[in-house]
Amino acid sequence: MGYDFKTLADLYKNALLNDVLPFWEKNSLDWQHGGYFTCLDREGQVYDTDKFIWLQNRQVWTFSMLYNQLEKRENWLKIAQNGADFLAQHGRDTQGNWYFALTGAGEPLVEPYNIFSDCFAAMSFSQYALASGQDWAKDVAMAAYNNVLRRKDNPKGKYNKTYPGTRPLKSLAVPMILANLTLEMAWLLPSEILENVLASTVQEVMTDFLHQEQGLMYENVAPNGDHIDCLEGRLINPGHGIEAMWFIMDIAQRTNDTQTINQAVDVVLNILNFAWDNEYGGLYYFMDADSHPPQQLEWDQKLWWVHLESLVALAMGYRLTGRDDCWEWYEKMHHYTWSHFPDSVYGEWFGYLNRRGEVLLNLKGGKWKGCFHVPRALYLCWQQFEALALKDVGKV
Repeated sequence: MGYDFKTLADLYKNALLNDVLPFWEKNSLDWQHGGYFTCLDREGQVYDTDKFIWLQNRQVWTFSMLYNQLEKRENWLKIAQNGADFLAQHGRDTQGNWYFALTGAGEPLVEPYNIFSDCFAAMSFSQYALASGQDWAKDVAMAAYNNVLRRKDNPKGKYNKTYPGTRPLKSLAVPMILANLTLEMAWLLPSEILENVLASTVQEVMTDFLHQEQGLMYENVAPNGDHIDCLEGRLINPGHGIEAMWFIMDIAQRTNDTQTINQAVDVVLNILNFAWDNEYGGLYYFMDADSHPPQQLEWDQKLWWVHLESLVALAMGYRLTGRDDCWEWYEKMHHYTWSHFPDSVYGEWFGYLNRRGEVLLNLKGGKWKGCFHVPRALYLCWQQFEALALKDVGKV
């Protein structure tokens, strides 16, 4: 590829500060009702005004995090406040559970049917409390976090569609996001809770969901960690597995746990080897562990977040281990991702490609894609390569 670490750091920095953030700053702010428009077409025009709680909270987190970590820009704090105030007023039911969707004006649309709205609320209000110094935001964050702990063993609660007792399954999504969320909230949590939750979630992810022989991260397993031979039990979500592994690396580096870091890198490389499309390039969205037909009809699409999370995991993995196999995969993933997803005409990144790598939907935001995965990955990769450049490792 011929890039040195400084060149890569500058690439990610420029994309974040001069392309992606300006797109959302210009097009997504709803100054009338509060919060953000996320349904943006290729040019940034709003095509739906509904507000999805995951994406609202994620945008509060993005601008709060950048204010805290990068530069205390007043407009970033103002943008975060616009979402935080809206969410604090409209985002929860009377029991404190976070809805899934609201109208543009803040009326409830979709019930709080799982805990992930609460997860992202805890993340966002933790960062916003740090940025704003507002004690009430700390209270919102802790209430949401306690909700997650309370509901984690039955994340859908009364909204669960499965018949109880016949085939109980638990999802990788819960412990992986709880691990990341807990690390995010380290500054707010008592040290005993912090260390206990981090240890238990890392243990659960790396024991119950990791198939020891295949080296792959399964999406659903039995409550005791057994693998179940059914569609859900064989499901591999490459992006989730890889994202989970950089969460694990992030936790393990706190104690210089090189064994866990290298194990996480091994899993990332196993998933990449399993999920890479050898004909067209890129990573499949869903796969069956035994190569049976996946039930998801969109299984062969190439999605923005899957590739961005892979870049983060590979950049972080290389910074922490210096492994050649990690760098070889980084180069391969970098070439595919940067040549397919960024929109050089209207800015930001496309989200959905077909298997051949052609743009399938030219939206820049929607029900699932907002101001989160792209800016977070750009920021994190920038930081990895800046750290590598400072180490003066030299040319790669």
